[in-house]
Amino acid sequence: MVNSLSSNNLLALQQATDSAARSGAASLSGAGQSGSSAGTTEGAFASMAKNENNFLTLLTAQLKHQDPSSPMNTENMAAQLAQFSSVEQQVQTNSNLNTLISLNETAQLTQDKGLVGRQVSASGSTLPLQSGSAGLSFQAGAGQMVGISVANSAGQVVYHDVVRADGGQTSWNWDGKDDNGTTLSDGAYSVAVKSVDSRGNTADVPFAVRGTVTGMKKTSTGMNVMMGGAEVPLSSVQATS
Repeated sequence: MVNSLSSNNLLALQQATDSAARSGAASLSGAGQSGSSAGTTEGAFASMAKNENNFLTLLTAQLKHQDPSSPMNTENMAAQLAQFSSVEQQVQTNSNLNTLISLNETAQLTQDKGLVGRQVSASGSTLPLQSGSAGLSFQAGAGQMVGISVANSAGQVVYHDVVRADGGQTSWNWDGKDDNGTTLSDGAYSVAVKSVDSRGNTADVPFAVRGTVTGMKKTSTGMNVMMGGAEVPLSSVQATS
């Protein structure tokens, strides 16, 4: 089937998949960072307490040195104290909400740990290379020419392949070696899958990567599934086995 395509079409296919794989490599170093809003809430409490203490200190000094014949307007003082109280209540509400969110995430993390050791299929361009093996499945018409490119985290395309689709779901496996036959290190790689027609027009091919779950990670944007040195959002997991 490869020989039935012109060299120009094959070149167009390789260029398209290489470009997409390099683009996807940029996201390999952009995994969600773990974090918490607790520090922000604590900082708000500290700042508010400092401002309120300063206000009370100034208020006490003003009351102590006020002119008895022209006393201060207590309405303004009462309004400012009420404002401090309102802000304090809002910060406390945010703190309680953060606590509830944290408890919910902890419960979810405990539940999702049941995925550890299982193989999952996930959408996205992050391909996990584990123990020198990686794989994916794609959806294409029978006999359709499909190109696959793999890039490392530096954006260098390390492997190309051109395969003929079986029709429906086609499984593809990679032995972790580059185009020169050199064994590459396990970790996260970027993969792109595209097809080409007889006119040289390329198109995206739907696919899902496969990997074995080695852990779970809480990030600032949600839960991530760890597959060796690669991680993908839990929401991208499509199937488990």
